[in-house]
Amino acid sequence: MIKNQILKIEKLDFMWGTENPFLFCAHHKDAYPKGNDELGPPNSDLLGRNIGNDFQIKDGWRMYHGKKIPGFPNHPHRGFETVTIVLEGFVDHSDSHGASGRYGDGDVQWMTAGSGLQHAEMFPLIYKDKDNPLHLFQVWLNLPKKDKFTDPHYKMLWAEDIPVIEEVDSNGRESSVRLIAGKYNDIRALGPAPASWASDENNNVNIWIIKMKPDAIFEIPASSSTITRNLYYYDGETIKIHDTEIDSSNRIKLLGDERIVIRNGDRESHLFLLEGEPIDEPVVTYGPFVMNTMEEIKEAYEDYKETGFGGWPWDRTDPVHSSEEIRFAKYSDGTIERRL
Repeated sequence: MIKNQILKIEKLDFMWGTENPFLFCAHHKDAYPKGNDELGPPNSDLLGRNIGNDFQIKDGWRMYHGKKIPGFPNHPHRGFETVTIVLEGFVDHSDSHGASGRYGDGDVQWMTAGSGLQHAEMFPLIYKDKDNPLHLFQVWLNLPKKDKFTDPHYKMLWAEDIPVIEEVDSNGRESSVRLIAGKYNDIRALGPAPASWASDENNNVNIWIIKMKPDAIFEIPASSSTITRNLYYYDGETIKIHDTEIDSSNRIKLLGDERIVIRNGDRESHLFLLEGEPIDEPVVTYGPFVMNTMEEIKEAYEDYKETGFGGWPWDRTDPVHSSEEIRFAKYSDGTIERRL
């Protein structure tokens, strides 16, 4: 007899509910217009917006904390990791250790804040002759106490290297899994940043993007009774798990030690999976810092005020890169990777 595999269903908003070891997940989908010479929207399109804190959709997009270019100007982090998965559009990275990059259209940046750094995440509108849609997820993954002061690090998982597994069910219907972290059957994802909770396979961290064709059947294998498992149904019409029909735009909390059979409805469906073993330690979050005690949070603010986590080597708070550079990563040791 199958247990009740669904523990909770709740509607999705801009920020999605997560569970330990995950801290946060934001889903950005913005229909940005053609860019200007500064890689931002036309100045006329900024009228009527709460510039500097624009989180309300207007004309299909937001500026977030950007003033001329959408995105998040320099801000600090300590004690956790960000995993930024860009399905469409581009992100310009700059940080306090002198690293930079532009990634998008399927790329993933895995960044360990560790002992502390500042970074900027801007969304350049690099095309002047056509619209610049942006679609991304950003996941915050906690670090255990032993790794909270690891050296900051970032790693690129380039789109063309990320495994995509195609599955065909018994009725010939197709599904696919884009494997950001963890494994699916015998296929393993690219390695995360080295100090990550996801770097130990015993922690059962999986981050997948699942696409199902109409009427397809897809199975999430049983994992562990102790993991947290959340499936985010962010685009489609309906799916069915066991005997429960679920509309799109819902988070579905599931048992971790059960095989989950998903039956799609008559429209293509897109789902996002986050699962992993919890980090069995106290979690104290305050703004951009995630530590184990409030005293450590206070220390983080003092350290940031005193050191700036390395300072800010850029001539502006919202740096963007040349429109000639499409996909590249420059690391703090001077190493450069470029992709076409």
